[in-house]
Amino acid sequence: MKKLPEGLWPVMITAFKPNNQLDLDGVRRITDMYLDAGANGMFANCLSSEMYQLTDEERLLLTKTVVDHCQGKVPVVATGSFYDHGRDNAEFIKQIYDLGVEAVVLISSILAEPEESDEILRRRIEEIMADTGDIPLGLYECPVPYKRLISPDMMEWMAGTGRFLYFKDTSCDAGAIKRKLDKIKGTNFHLYNADTPSALESLRAGAKGISPISGNFYPELYGHYLKLYNAGNDEALERLNTKLTVMDRVTHDFYPWSAKLFLEKRGMDICTNTRLPMSKMHVKDKNILNALYDMFKEIMDEFSIEPVI
Repeated sequence: MKKLPEGLWPVMITAFKPNNQLDLDGVRRITDMYLDAGANGMFANCLSSEMYQLTDEERLLLTKTVVDHCQGKVPVVATGSFYDHGRDNAEFIKQIYDLGVEAVVLISSILAEPEESDEILRRRIEEIMADTGDIPLGLYECPVPYKRLISPDMMEWMAGTGRFLYFKDTSCDAGAIKRKLDKIKGTNFHLYNADTPSALESLRAGAKGISPISGNFYPELYGHYLKLYNAGNDEALERLNTKLTVMDRVTHDFYPWSAKLFLEKRGMDICTNTRLPMSKMHVKDKNILNALYDMFKEIMDEFSIEPVI
C-alpha cells in the first residue's frame, strides 16, 4: 500500500441543477477550484457531498466524474459503506474502487450502532476486509447518523492490518488526536483533521493534513495556510490560523447550502440547490454570511493570495 500525500483534502460539495439532478459540469468546476487552490487529494462522495441524499448510481457517477477530471493530478478517496453489516458493503466497495479511487472510505457510525461495542465494529470491518481482497481502505468519523469516534487502540489495529491509508478525524479534540497519532506513527495510515480550531496543533503532532468544511468557502486560504506551515513561517501562520478559527464558527450554519451561496457570491457559476432540507436564512444570517465574505476578501489582500474563482 502506498502512502497518501500530505496536505489539503477537501470534503467535496456536490453541484445540482435547478431540477436537483446532478450537475456534472458544476462538479468539474468545483474540482478545478480545489485543484487550483492547491488541494493534495479529494474526498468525494462524503457527507459534504450529500452522499445520503444520492442513489448508488449517483454516488458512482459523482465519484467517476471527480476521478476522471482529476486525471491523476491528485488521488481521490470516496465512501463505500452504506449498510450496517460488513458483508453487505463489499460489492459497492468494489464498484467504487474500480472507478480509480485510491482508497474506499468506511463510515464508523454506519457499521455499528451507538450501543454496540468496538469489538462488533472491528468484526464488521474484518468482514469487509475479507470480502474485498486487497482494496485500500479509509475510515471517516462521520457525524451522521451519529458521531462514533475511534479509540487509539482501534487506530493501532487498523494501522496494523496494512489495509488502511486514510482517516478523517472529527473529534475536534487535539489531545484525542495526539493519542491516535501516537498509535499510528510511522505507518501508512494517515490522519486528516476536519477541525479548523485544532488543525495547527494536530499538524504539529503528526497529522498528515486537513479536511475542513470551510475549505468549501475559501480553499485558497487553506492552501496558503499549508504553504506557511511547510515553510515554517510561524508568525504569518499564527495570524492566519487565528482568523480561520474565528471564521469557522460561521461556516457550519446552513451548510452545505451556505457554501454554495458563498461560492455564487464569489462568482462561481453554480446552482445553490441542495437536497438537504434547510431552515430559512433570516436577514441576520445573511448579514453574517456577508461579513464572512468581507473578512475573506480582507485576508486575501493581507496575505497577497490570488483567488481561484
